[in-house]
Amino acid sequence: MPVPHSTAPTAPLILITGATSGFGEATARRFAAEGWRVIITGRRKERLEALRKELEGLHGSLEQPSIHALHFDVRDQHAVEAAITGLPEAWSTIDVLVNNAGLAAGLDPIQEGSLDDWERMLDTNVKGLLYVSRAVIPGMIARSRGHIVNIGSTAGKEVYPKGNVYCASKHAVDALKQARGGRAQQGHAAGPVAPRHQGDADRAGTGRDRVQRGALPWR
Repeated sequence: MPVPHSTAPTAPLILITGATSGFGEATARRFAAEGWRVIITGRRKERLEALRKELEGLHGSLEQPSIHALHFDVRDQHAVEAAITGLPEAWSTIDVLVNNAGLAAGLDPIQEGSLDDWERMLDTNVKGLLYVSRAVIPGMIARSRGHIVNIGSTAGKEVYPKGNVYCASKHAVDALKQARGGRAQQGHAAGPVAPRHQGDADRAGTGRDRVQRGALPWR
């Protein structure tokens, strides 16, 4: 889906959750370089603002900003709704939503599992995806266009030892894709991406450059 290298308001607009690291950051960098306007979201305010400034300096201008940052945690339903409904008009016509925010925590059998880890994973990987989608989809339907990309995982296709709750959360993402299969006729379409399990970037220590080499824009 190549576009001219322009950041005019007519350039397509993509919103990426969890954009401060990993796949989300790599996706934001690539789409910004391709001339898209990019809304980056995340819960780590300092990282979010640093990325906004860097990408704006590379691809935007004072007259035509190309990057807009929204600071919220996808687990907070009210914060999600306030952020999306409060977008300036020029940034409200989202063409593509990438539900990337997610994490993996803990490698314990069920009987020894951490309830805090379970809640963080389910609240982020499943409920957070739903909160953001629910806030964005009405606008897509009203404009009769839009696409949603849910970043799943191979853990949503197969399970791995002691990955019980994380795998369950990613199977839920895959199930949502199947349940939404007929929605394209209402003006938007949903599609999954299932990369190899990356886990919690803070714990796994994944390298940005390695992630970027494996993340390309949809064309």
